Amino acid sequence: MNVGFISLGCTKNLVVTEEVIGMFKQNGYNIVNDETKADIIVINTCGFIESAKQEAIDTILEMAEYKNKRCKYLVVIGCLVQRYKEDLEKLIPEVDLFVSIKEYDKLWEKISKMIGKQDNICPKLDFANRVITTGDNYAYLKIAEGCSNNCTYCAIPYIQGKYISRKKEEIIEEAKKLAKKGIKELIVIAQDTTKYGIDIYGEPKLAELLEELCKIDGFKWIRFLYSYPETITDELIQVVKNNDKICKYFDIPIQHSSDKVLKRMNRKSDQKSIEKVINRIRKEIPNVILRTTLIVGFPGETEEDFSNLYEFVKNMKFDKLGAFMYSKEDRNTSS
Repeated sequence: MNVGFISLGCTKNLVVTEEVIGMFKQNGYNIVNDETKADIIVINTCGFIESAKQEAIDTILEMAEYKNKRCKYLVVIGCLVQRYKEDLEKLIPEVDLFVSIKEYDKLWEKISKMIGKQDNICPKLDFANRVITTGDNYAYLKIAEGCSNNCTYCAIPYIQGKYISRKKEEIIEEAKKLAKKGIKELIVIAQDTTKYGIDIYGEPKLAELLEELCKIDGFKWIRFLYSYPETITDELIQVVKNNDKICKYFDIPIQHSSDKVLKRMNRKSDQKSIEKVINRIRKEIPNVILRTTLIVGFPGETEEDFSNLYEFVKNMKFDKLGAFMYSKEDRNTSS
């Protein structure tokens, strides 16, 4: 049978999709890029903000039309299912199988039951059989799941759960496999990479992990996303500065500069500390590229707060910046 995949949302979601592709390949299924040729279509959804939820719903409904043609089974997984599984099952009966994140350990059992086929191999989601979909040159390396920051605007902790780091040995093993496949650029990802290791080792270990990754032959470039300002340490800055393989690039999602807004967001930094870390990075790494993201229109934001943010952005002179309108999110999940 032919299987087609659609992966929506973040790069962390894409890594899961690549692992699911690996599960199908292990059992002899043929992977196709054309929905018209697929007997099974798998959609990995995002459920983060309203626009992402709408995109996911629209995609599901669009793919459901292919069930009038060749497609026999439509499978939907991911964050949207984790949040609204019961509602989705009622509203979109065209979908044959909804699988929430917490059910991933039984994903293949559910797929086999849906198809009515008992496969010899019943794989779990695993990096060992992951199929890279980003081409021959770069790949993402996920070092943690979930988030424990509990920012008041964000539903991720309620979807993905608390922050859980992967063991360093497992990460290094996967990185070596990627290098052997010819990957030249490694992009280290997590919801908050700078918190890596705190839950396992009692302190941040991103700097140490990056140094270990630099020792692996084959990689030309290593970058990491995202680094929260309160956990960017002097050690991390020095590791980036002194290793030629590591891109001189920090993606720091600050979200705002007004102390009053940051406090309501439950952010752990204030304007002074953000300015301090940015200035420290630029002093140590003069050629660094800095990117950030901002939320405008957060509840309670005043003209004074917005003016503060406007002046802050002008003064900081970020190289790259994305600004997003506040999206109100509920924190409930049905699963």
